[in-house]
Amino acid sequence: MTDKVLVVLSGGQDSTTCLYWAINRFGIGSVSSVTFDYGQRHRIELECARQVADFANVPNAILPIDTFAALGGNALTDSGIEVASSVEDDTGLPNTFVPGRNLIFLTFAAAYAYQRDIGHIVTGVAQTDYSGYPDCREETMTALQSAIRFGMESELTIHAPLMNFSKKQTVELALDLAALPAMALTHTCYNGVRPPCGSCPACELRIKGFREAGVVDPLTL
Repeated sequence: MTDKVLVVLSGGQDSTTCLYWAINRFGIGSVSSVTFDYGQRHRIELECARQVADFANVPNAILPIDTFAALGGNALTDSGIEVASSVEDDTGLPNTFVPGRNLIFLTFAAAYAYQRDIGHIVTGVAQTDYSGYPDCREETMTALQSAIRFGMESELTIHAPLMNFSKKQTVELALDLAALPAMALTHTCYNGVRPPCGSCPACELRIKGFREAGVVDPLTL
């Protein structure tokens, strides 16, 4: 495998920071990005990802994997479910959790990378995130990397540079990487609106991170 790198780019704050991390570490000529059209309610994510990639001068491919919309059962793909401000009593997870999403994303990303001799995948998952999504944990990434290596006869490496970062630390990293201008193009709001609603869990977490870092969020200017 080569030192080429593929960034899973959602168009959000974390994946945009990871895009700039990859550019800084591997060099812009080695970096490309992939965005998944998984049937998400808020199509604005796809446009934001495209704009961020264009702004960073990095190629972006959008792959359709819309089975999640058919599965339903969560607030990010099912228009009949409102975003809840608290966790579900029976699962301990918020209703924005899309079961298997990161597992599927990274497996598809690995298959995409395999065909293009790309040796590294970068993802913005973080186990310190408020949600505690099980597919964002470090042990999940380690196990998935092992499964991909065995299943594809590959030496592919999954990088999760934000794994143990708080949102404050993510903002500080974005500042260090000169990624803040790109943040004006990102989308975080679970309610799918721009300017962001400021009250959903994703917005509250983003606001908290920028406030604690003492940095003005370019998205709000």
